[in-house]
Amino acid sequence: MRDPLTPPLADYLDHAAARRIVVGVLVTMMLAALDPVMVATALPTIAATLGDIDNMPWVVTANLLCATAATPLYGKLSDIHGRRSMMLIAITIYAGGSLACALAPSMLTLILARGLQGLGSGGLMPLVQTIIGDVASPRDRPRYQAYTSSTFIISTVGGPIVGGFIAEHLHWSWIFWFNLPLCGLAFLLTHNVLQRLPRHDRRHRLDLLGALLMVGAAIALMLVLSWGGRRYAWDSPPILTILSASLALWALFAWRVMAAEEPFIPLSVLRDGAVRVGTAAGFFVVGLVIALTIVLPLYAQLALGLTISESAWTIIALQGAATLTSIVGGRLLVRFTHYKRVPLVGILLSIAALVPLAMAPTGFSPWAALGLLALVGLGLGPTFPFAVVVVQNAVALHQLGVATGTMNFFRALGSTFIVSGFGAMVLAATPVTRGLSAGAVLAGADAAEAFRWVFAAAIVCLALALASILALEERPLRGSARAAKRLD
Repeated sequence: MRDPLTPPLADYLDHAAARRIVVGVLVTMMLAALDPVMVATALPTIAATLGDIDNMPWVVTANLLCATAATPLYGKLSDIHGRRSMMLIAITIYAGGSLACALAPSMLTLILARGLQGLGSGGLMPLVQTIIGDVASPRDRPRYQAYTSSTFIISTVGGPIVGGFIAEHLHWSWIFWFNLPLCGLAFLLTHNVLQRLPRHDRRHRLDLLGALLMVGAAIALMLVLSWGGRRYAWDSPPILTILSASLALWALFAWRVMAAEEPFIPLSVLRDGAVRVGTAAGFFVVGLVIALTIVLPLYAQLALGLTISESAWTIIALQGAATLTSIVGGRLLVRFTHYKRVPLVGILLSIAALVPLAMAPTGFSPWAALGLLALVGLGLGPTFPFAVVVVQNAVALHQLGVATGTMNFFRALGSTFIVSGFGAMVLAATPVTRGLSAGAVLAGADAAEAFRWVFAAAIVCLALALASILALEERPLRGSARAAKRLD
């Protein structure tokens, strides 16, 4: 008898047709994967060139915040208007944001342009994941892992190297000029290959008020993290006022989610225990990986004494190892009945590797530190496919866009908060920049010790992810209706 919690089987595309579509969207996936690692490598140089260290984290958080707000909207709009139309719109907005970033003359302009870019990037990766869910069943999905993971490997290795080279030898704006031809190629391939994509349309209403409340609450909270202890004392009236405003907006957002007919974050999807587990795992693990990607180049330069180009190896060690084990982990998921053991073992390995880094962040040679970071990545990789497969396995096809968008919303929200928190920890140990050059600020020796708290916070994030996965009630991964008929 079929588990009543398991959605009915669907008739997916055959392997040849599915492979053509998956391969066709790989450039879009590369576009989404390259930008964070290239910007992360060059971020200290960008801040130093523009003479604004205090607002450096906003180059990342503005992008993540706008992407966070846009992600669920793309999911719902793709269920209404189709994946192809929304993917083309996302690529176009992303290209416009990249052009604005390349032309930005100041930190404020760059932050605003990164926000625009985030409105486009909020649809890129979630829509690719949804498209793969459209064409392949949860049980068949790991066979396409080699295609998507190869794209991540290229991005993980090539992105930091290219970003470091540009930051050290060219003007940082070339990072964003580099995006434009990729956007053109992604647009062309998406326009052609997704014409064969099956549609599972379902009408939705857009909760724009909910999105605005969430953005306002998050911006206020990140202002507190950015300004507290540096521009204003933690107990000063400006900080307390902004914090009160953030709490009030979060309360209104929670009310809106419960009261709206079709809220920004659909409670009907989150009522499912498997969706909650996959979403929580993504919030902490994927959010942590993105946050570490942003701060590790700074750690390499401050604590390990590496150059800008050499600091790219911290990203390669972390994300390269994570990508490799995501391939293996994705295949192991379908081989084990108790598949949650795969990410559980990995997270324990990551915690074990983070402990010595938290105890002595400046006490390792560069090679030893890179080895520990690689172990962290090896442990985190299996959680990536686990979170996606668990969520998509729990919903019907017409809910794929909403469910995947919800999961990616929380992943992006986790990234936004963890990046902002880590940035606040690092900047709290640097001298206030008034009267000092950007280079002098980045040379502050005390900043390296701040990474003790960064790595300790990373351990806490992983402990919370571990607890959420332990609570999962495992369900069989469903296959396609065609495969089920063959088995019968």
